[in-house]
Amino acid sequence: MSDVAQTISEQTRSLFGSDYGQASADASQIALHHKRKAEYDNVQELPKALAEKQAQAAASRGPKRPKVPNGGTNMALVKANGDAKTQTNGTTAGTPTSLVRRPNMQQPKPEWHAPWKLMRVISGHLGWVRTLAIDPDNQYFVSGAGDRTIKIWDLATGHLRLTLTGHISTVRGLAVSPRHPYLFSCGEDKKVKCWDLEANKVIRDYHGHLSGVYTLSLHPTLDVLVTGGRDGVSRVWDMRTRANVHVLSGHKQTVTDVKCQEADPQVISASLDKTVRLWDLAAGKTMGVLTHHKKGVRALALHPKEFTFASASTQTIKQWKCPEGALMQNFDGHNSVINTLAVNEDNVLFSGGDDGTMSFWDWKTGHRFQSLDSIAQPGSLDAEAGIMCSSFDQTGLRLITGEADKTIKIWGPDSKATPETHPLEWKPTLSRVKF
Repeated sequence: MSDVAQTISEQTRSLFGSDYGQASADASQIALHHKRKAEYDNVQELPKALAEKQAQAAASRGPKRPKVPNGGTNMALVKANGDAKTQTNGTTAGTPTSLVRRPNMQQPKPEWHAPWKLMRVISGHLGWVRTLAIDPDNQYFVSGAGDRTIKIWDLATGHLRLTLTGHISTVRGLAVSPRHPYLFSCGEDKKVKCWDLEANKVIRDYHGHLSGVYTLSLHPTLDVLVTGGRDGVSRVWDMRTRANVHVLSGHKQTVTDVKCQEADPQVISASLDKTVRLWDLAAGKTMGVLTHHKKGVRALALHPKEFTFASASTQTIKQWKCPEGALMQNFDGHNSVINTLAVNEDNVLFSGGDDGTMSFWDWKTGHRFQSLDSIAQPGSLDAEAGIMCSSFDQTGLRLITGEADKTIKIWGPDSKATPETHPLEWKPTLSRVKF
């Protein structure tokens, strides 16, 4: 056996040994060298493009860290030389940037807002108050409820002016036109109605929805009306001819809220399918879909001065920048099913929960400066302490909420509060603020 092995070894040396200049080397070593050359010789050098890329990356990393005596890399911070160039983010070349706090990590201090308190409770409805609308002249407000009626109230005194009957199911949406003497209403009876407030009667019906209509909005400059409901579509109506101009389809579930504004996106809709859609009103097509929410989106609020809006789902409120729908920030802390949002010109955002919880936020920074609970009226169940709808009046100094205990509550800022008596409770955190 050893003679055979010796013969093979001699043959290996004679065949391959001269290639490696190792005629006297062991046969196994020669075989290993040959295999290495045959299999890896063509990949010993990097391709030219890859070599250039690595050289550029090495150059951009700057000087190497000094070696420590035991052969490792010194992980201590290296003090940069005085003549080192300052980089764009404010750190000097040579300093590890991962250990330097970015400028956008510094949160702006929120504006001080007076705390809000309950001013008046108005009762009169026999069902949950599901929707509110404010007169553009700030003289009265309108409420719709589960008792199928629409009531018009004096804003200053809270006295009932008028009750309108005509819906045969819960009234879910109301809007008062700023340019016509019209009130628009929609309900779970699939009806969309136009009321003449001079004659106090219905003058037009808009037929087309296949199920309950949950929300409606008037365009501020065009004579069009946008409605949305349980059939998952938003419909655009010509106010005068009652023609169905567009059917904005794309949502997979109930459309819960619709808002109109002058500039694109002119229509924004929210749905229980967890998305918010931005619509091109001229083309009747989707401009963008916002898919950040994890639960159904129940409410929208447009800022009266800025080109921004907010959307609310369970435990989450998100602020967006128009027209592209860029996420600006999250409002974290209202742990409830949020049914309604409202924002005024003083940058106060209100959110109302299904369990009666209320939160007031600073619009700019997302700081919650006040949270309280709405108390159900005597004789009501505790479970009826739910806020269904809300709206600021035209001055922004009164907040009106419609609740599940069948009452309407009016809230106002505490006129005696000052930054000294009610200091701002705010501590900066390390959470990143995008804008």
